[in-house]
Amino acid sequence: MKKTFKIIGYLLLFIIILLTTGYFILNKKMPIGVKGEKAEALAQKMVQAVNKAAWDSTAIISWKYSVNPTHLWDKKRNLAQVEWKNHKVLLNLNNVTGRVWDNQTEVKDPQQVDKLVKAAYKYFINDAFWLNPVVKVFDSGVERSIVTLEDGTAGLMASYTSGGLTPGDSYLWVLDANGMPNAWRIWVNILPIGGLEFSWDNWVTLPTGAKISTTHVLKTTGKPIPLGNLKAAMNFEEMGLKDDPFLPLFQ
Repeated sequence: MKKTFKIIGYLLLFIIILLTTGYFILNKKMPIGVKGEKAEALAQKMVQAVNKAAWDSTAIISWKYSVNPTHLWDKKRNLAQVEWKNHKVLLNLNNVTGRVWDNQTEVKDPQQVDKLVKAAYKYFINDAFWLNPVVKVFDSGVERSIVTLEDGTAGLMASYTSGGLTPGDSYLWVLDANGMPNAWRIWVNILPIGGLEFSWDNWVTLPTGAKISTTHVLKTTGKPIPLGNLKAAMNFEEMGLKDDPFLPLFQ
């Protein structure tokens, strides 16, 4: 028995050392960027590369990340439909209220409605940010700065000092010569390791003209995060919907 405990102790010590070593290898200190005109110009170049003007005029978009919920976003009215498992939530994003269905039966219990509305809102905020964070670099509360990368090129650091669900997060964009994002490195409160790098690959141009990356690969694992169900249009008819799915919010 003593020998068994000793072996378990050695195994635990080995796991702790492995995890600790892995943390120090993977964890990167966030670089300090330089603010100013060059940073502002690089940010402008990036948003123009993905056609922010076309994104702003896009009225409706749907998408799904991997196993995350399916989203339908009415950008003009700031409404969202979020579906996962047996739940469907219609959200008014302006005041975080909504209506909820479970197995196609509307949920009436106020506490359950509130719980699922808040869950849907958190899903939406996260997935909408990953859908197109490029266009948010000029949002209120975002600080932009230049960081010199290992190859001597300029990267764009976007630090979110306020807004969203996790203020304090920072993202370092790695761009090509035309300002298109190739990857970003992230320092976010939700992750214990800083500087993890995700690629921004397989760019597509939506029917509205906006450009969206449909694959992100975590550099340390090679694991892809695919984006599916991607559609965009100027009205529901173009999306293949006969009726306005958000009518229940106004009844």
